[in-house]
Amino acid sequence: MIVSRIEAPRDEATDTLVDRLLGGLPAEAVLTDPDVTASYARDMASFCPAGAPAVVVLPRTVEQVQHVMRTATALRVPVVPQGARTGLSGAANATDGCIVLSLTKMDRILEIDPVDRIAVVEPGVVNAALSRAAGEHGLAYPPDPSSWEMCTIGGNIGTASGGLCCVKYGVTAEYVLGLDVVLADGRLLRTGRRTAKGVAGYDLTRLFVGSEGSLGIVVRAVLALKPKPPEQLVLAAEFPSASAACDAVCRIMGTQGRAASARGDGGGRRAGGHVPSLLELMDRTTLRAVNDLARMGLPETTEALLLVAFDTPDPAADLAAVGALCEAAGATQVVRADDAAESALLLQARRMSLTALEAVKGTTMIDDVCVPRSRLGDLLDGVARIAERHRLTIGVCAHAGDGNTHPTVCFDAQDPDESRRARASFDEIMALGLELGGTITGEHGVGVLKKEWLARELGPVGVEMQQAVKRAFDPLGILNPGKLF
Repeated sequence: MIVSRIEAPRDEATDTLVDRLLGGLPAEAVLTDPDVTASYARDMASFCPAGAPAVVVLPRTVEQVQHVMRTATALRVPVVPQGARTGLSGAANATDGCIVLSLTKMDRILEIDPVDRIAVVEPGVVNAALSRAAGEHGLAYPPDPSSWEMCTIGGNIGTASGGLCCVKYGVTAEYVLGLDVVLADGRLLRTGRRTAKGVAGYDLTRLFVGSEGSLGIVVRAVLALKPKPPEQLVLAAEFPSASAACDAVCRIMGTQGRAASARGDGGGRRAGGHVPSLLELMDRTTLRAVNDLARMGLPETTEALLLVAFDTPDPAADLAAVGALCEAAGATQVVRADDAAESALLLQARRMSLTALEAVKGTTMIDDVCVPRSRLGDLLDGVARIAERHRLTIGVCAHAGDGNTHPTVCFDAQDPDESRRARASFDEIMALGLELGGTITGEHGVGVLKKEWLARELGPVGVEMQQAVKRAFDPLGILNPGKLF
């Protein structure tokens, strides 16, 4: 990560702001020390500018958040909402003179209802904490970003995050039933419902999911839960090329693949493809990086490793069928985990991929291109050509089951030429994703990093309509300014 020292100047306007904030917040919730406020200036994204916050506030109640927003509106001060700052697009980066509104102290699980299968939580609840609490009731909260031990539900909602289990269970947006949102002027808006169904009015809940704090401050969320599935078992398949691994993905997810694996031949049709609980890919560069960091003994001679998991009543049978499809696609070795512990070890290797790649040269730019599954091989081949052309190390890990890839550019931030080539390669990967019918972000959001590319994807009419929505909710433009548009 590229980090520079940031200090907030104190002036009469800042003193007035702090005094007004202290009128409705306890002193310990208002941070003004420049060394402290600077530590809240950015998330984990590289190449994203960050300003100097005037003040950082850490409210514990809805009423305190409302006071912050009323103060910000009265004084026309920008507000940047934050969670755990594990984001990868600069969406949580401060702007000069802003209020950083950190919601990490609002971390209560207010309710878990096993009958209605819902959880009601505050935005600072850590994803893993909710998952464990739901598990005590025989339930599960499926969205599981790689940073699930650190990231917060509010941040997950702000970026519409995904995770390793999306291929079967879907993304955050599919689990948010209702929200309490503090608007820019301090009013409290309640959207959505607690019921399993409901279509009254516009779906404002979905509008806030993925809005990156630019429309309002989420202070409470009603989330859907699922029955806790059986322990999943994982299969690891090695491939001589990334394209062969992507061929296996298509066979696994395609309806013909299910028919072929059921009969043991190469053709035929039957409704419904396999539905793994996880389908992940790691290329050779990523495998080496994980081994270098954690000495996990992953195979480094293979070009791509595919991880497939099932949490069905008979996962062994499903893995055997999928193993046959992998072999038909050219897998050189297929190994099935014997138990849940071995499966968890393989998944841990996948979860630490991005951390391992950052350790290669100290800085990374993490792309988030999502393409149709049928074009996954084309994307990976294209990334390899881009890496060769720019003389860079680019590792790829992917939620292969839904086509969401994370090409990760490794570079030395102290080398200006290498930094320039890193940025150029990042842009070329996004362009390639759009050419293949994909999107510039599947789960990390737009933030600062991809603002220019959002306009290319949406087109002028799409941008105009989204800006109109922004103005309706935030006419003064004080909510997370400079993000998205």
